[in-house]
Amino acid sequence: MLRLLMALVPTCGVVACGTMAGDRAGGDDLPREAGMADVAALDSLPWDSVVARARGTTVTWRMWRGDPSINAYVDGWLAPQLRERFGISLEAVDGQGAELVNALVVEREAGRTRGTASLLWINGETFASLRHERLLAGPFAQRLPNARFVDSASAIISRDFEQEPLGFESPWGTVQFALIYDSVRTPTPPRTVAELRAWILAHPGRFTHDQGFAGATFLKGVMYALSGGVATFAGGFDSTRYEAGRDTLFAWLAGVTPSFWRRGETYPPDVAAMHRLFANGEIDFSMSNNQNEAVVKARQGVLPPTVRALVLRDGMIANTHYVGIPASAPNAAGAMVVADFILSPEAQLEKAKVDVWGDGTVLATHTLPPEWRASLAALDGDPRSVPRDTLTRYARPEVAPAYHERLLRDWRRRFRTGGP
Repeated sequence: MLRLLMALVPTCGVVACGTMAGDRAGGDDLPREAGMADVAALDSLPWDSVVARARGTTVTWRMWRGDPSINAYVDGWLAPQLRERFGISLEAVDGQGAELVNALVVEREAGRTRGTASLLWINGETFASLRHERLLAGPFAQRLPNARFVDSASAIISRDFEQEPLGFESPWGTVQFALIYDSVRTPTPPRTVAELRAWILAHPGRFTHDQGFAGATFLKGVMYALSGGVATFAGGFDSTRYEAGRDTLFAWLAGVTPSFWRRGETYPPDVAAMHRLFANGEIDFSMSNNQNEAVVKARQGVLPPTVRALVLRDGMIANTHYVGIPASAPNAAGAMVVADFILSPEAQLEKAKVDVWGDGTVLATHTLPPEWRASLAALDGDPRSVPRDTLTRYARPEVAPAYHERLLRDWRRRFRTGGP
């Protein structure tokens, strides 16, 4: 019987469990999978030999395909660059979260040591599950030449939901949660969680959040603010601290939810639906896990030109997205070359442009050659975006993955009475 993962994170929380299954010695009961064997073999080769092995191959990348800007960057810029420079054909296919993990579990339990995907877009809960199930090859990240530019001093980049990547994933972008408002409709927006509560009560029906990842991130941020800050939840998942924070948050929500859009009886399914409600004038705030989305969507005509991004002074959650190589990867060499190229200053600059994607860089700009440093600095300029120093001041790291999973589950049980 195939053992599918019904939840992304083990109940104890990976950080709180001590040693992960992926770190344990042994594993002799499992066949040697292609990706794991290849990563180990490539470790002894010079980088030029890795690049040579990748030439003429195809890399299938399982990733989130839900945003046209990201798809355009991957398909329209990244794929042609890889083909021209390295002779690599990049095939981006949809797959994320539990679906991605389950697909790899199915392959393993069917006895397939060589799978279909060579690269994965992962972070947080997905990384925790993949490591727990020993479904990632590695370590490989330190082998990448462009890893020398990564801002490893940043806790938001060097730790993934409090987990040490240990070379089993390589960073490639950062995002920070932000609210989105119209500077004409709402000229003086709330700046703290307390002010937001007062605003919601004074403007019934004009605020909501979605049911997905962005909404859960918003709820976590409020829980942090009401519970003394992110430090309250640091150090691995703790059920006592979680339940105290959850109860405080739910008391806050009980007071404001009747003033939500449609009295909190239903919620938009995702951020795209929130953007539509916002653009149609039904609500006065949207939100995103990308601090630059207000600018990106305004330039695309999805949102009004007068939108602005807003980070609350209590702090807004920031995190990093990574790529990993599955243990069953059929083309580990190609995956490593792709992982390295997306860390290059050129690739990082291209995706950071707000008319392309607006994704944050993982590079420590002071380590870059002067021309690249200047080009990245020149990106700060649209008045609708939040200045970089402000983002840094109010950035708060993610905590153990189990907090996210438990909070989303408990919120759905307590508050979500409508929607899918």
